[in-house]
Amino acid sequence: MQRPSLRLPGEPGSSPAPWIGANFWSRRGGPLMWRRFDADTVRAELRVLREHGLTFTRSFFYWPDFMPEPNTLDQECCARYEEFLDLHTELGMYTIPTLIVGHMSGENWDPAWRGGRDLYGDVWMVAQQAWFGGQMARRYAAHPAVAGWLVSNEMPIYGGPGAREQVASWAQLIIDAVRAGGGSQPISLGDGAWGLEITGLDNGFRLRDIARLCDFIGPHSYPMGDDPVRQHYTAAWICELSGSFGRPVILEEFGLTSDFASDANGAHYYRQALHNSLLAGATGWGAWNNTDFDGLEDQDPYRHHPFELHFGLTDAAGRPKPQLAELRAFADVLARVDFPRLRRTAADTAMVVSSFLDTEHPFTEPEKDGPHVFDTLRQAYVSARLADLPVALARESDGIGSDAKLYLVPSTKHLLSPTWYQLEDLARGGATVYVSYSAGAHFNQRGPWHAAMNKMFGFEHQLMYGLVDPVSQDEFEFEFVRPFGPLGEGSRLRFRTGGNEHSRAMLPVRPTEAEVLAVDGQGRPALLSRRVGAGAMVFCTYGIEHMAASLPRVNPEPTRDLYEALAEFAGVTRAVTADDPRVAVDVLVHEDGTRYVWFVSQAAEELTVKPVVRDGGKLAEDTVSLPPFGVRVLKLEG
Repeated sequence: MQRPSLRLPGEPGSSPAPWIGANFWSRRGGPLMWRRFDADTVRAELRVLREHGLTFTRSFFYWPDFMPEPNTLDQECCARYEEFLDLHTELGMYTIPTLIVGHMSGENWDPAWRGGRDLYGDVWMVAQQAWFGGQMARRYAAHPAVAGWLVSNEMPIYGGPGAREQVASWAQLIIDAVRAGGGSQPISLGDGAWGLEITGLDNGFRLRDIARLCDFIGPHSYPMGDDPVRQHYTAAWICELSGSFGRPVILEEFGLTSDFASDANGAHYYRQALHNSLLAGATGWGAWNNTDFDGLEDQDPYRHHPFELHFGLTDAAGRPKPQLAELRAFADVLARVDFPRLRRTAADTAMVVSSFLDTEHPFTEPEKDGPHVFDTLRQAYVSARLADLPVALARESDGIGSDAKLYLVPSTKHLLSPTWYQLEDLARGGATVYVSYSAGAHFNQRGPWHAAMNKMFGFEHQLMYGLVDPVSQDEFEFEFVRPFGPLGEGSRLRFRTGGNEHSRAMLPVRPTEAEVLAVDGQGRPALLSRRVGAGAMVFCTYGIEHMAASLPRVNPEPTRDLYEALAEFAGVTRAVTADDPRVAVDVLVHEDGTRYVWFVSQAAEELTVKPVVRDGGKLAEDTVSLPPFGVRVLKLEG
């Protein structure tokens, strides 16, 4: 299956490529910088970014200052913003202005005249926002430093959730105003991509609508987690999900406060987020943010959110922090491989994304089911990446396609009935379909929602109505009784048990047509395969992906080894692999045919791996040494 390609927003030559930059507030004022604007300070702040390979900033029209009255612009703020643009041109940089900025760093600010009016549904209030957007475009769209536009900053926080139709109409009217004002550059919403299709929770900001209205999608990612590897892949997973709507993805905001991470671990996080999101299809990156704000301790929002003082790429004196060095190194890699002309390789593996993530089906519990899908599939994605598997996402809501060799359906309670039959048809045509058990994670109709499960998978389940078969031990083991890919007879995989009272369960089965590949510690079938036509339906009786998703500090874990076996069983193409489960390998291809191999380590210590090149190519190095959480990029010859 074709994975979303690395495409830049806009036409070639219309904007800087690639977008590597920072969200920008001057240390002279933070959100109040336009009242205290100091050109020399801003020039110095921009220069240190430019010297480290950054090409753009995201800038902000702090709304209470720029629009102090209805139908009124503050001319002094506007003049200062134009000077800000001129400084970008002077340094060979670009910026993306953000229009409706009423939320920032833990506080909402209203223009005094808003009077509590609804930002999406009040016609007069929407007209005022559209007027502002049009006026800003008329003033600045022709400036060579303007590379794009954002309608808002995290509007779901400022305006709150809204009805889908109202949110889409609000966005349409402001975008139309920007276009009418001459703003022809790429535009998006600045909403954070926190809606139903990503999180499973509906805030009215639907990516399907945003993809129809906008030129790119811009996730904001600040994960709180309990597993270092999942933490390193969360931004990538969100970019992967966001990229399934036919628009380029800009990782618009990501980063960390130095109050929450040491310098070394902050650098590791940046390195991992940058490279993993690139391999997940991101085409641009905006770090949060350019500088620390020591000296603004008495100013909101820093007064009550003190950790917001230290998200900077530089300290408050302008000295680079390790995160900025990581951006410099990343920019150097992208220049070396001619990033704008790279594309992702096609994927033989498709991960099925249940429509219960992005669609509110009747008489279900979307507030529980959607996040369950997100968390489980994120963990499965991590295991696939560590198995060096290029993976394409197949959203059930859009059709799962028919051109993959391996379909992964990890710990999924719900699919629509037609999808189950389609999966069996795909197996009949030669694909391998892998499904692992899930009863769900709550009481509502707990159990597997599989159409014709017994017939499709060649067994008879032994469930008792309303009950689950709990896994009581803290660990469980699979022993392979037949060879399966690289796992020979007698091979063992040991898993940790996770989940709650609903999901910490297995499915007891009695084989009919299926062949047992592995048994658990009690001799019960753990992995079964039923031949269907030219392909196979493979079923795991334990919800191993969900269990791992529920556990802290679990990765890498044996699902990675099972996926590697599935890949070999299904004949999946993997151009290069590594011999260590802590190292993920992926390949990007230049339009001239040159291939570049990424090696990304999840090890906290230095390690050396021996790559296996599977298609006759050759790497310049027989072994690849990686520093802690390190990344290496090598050319694949031939």
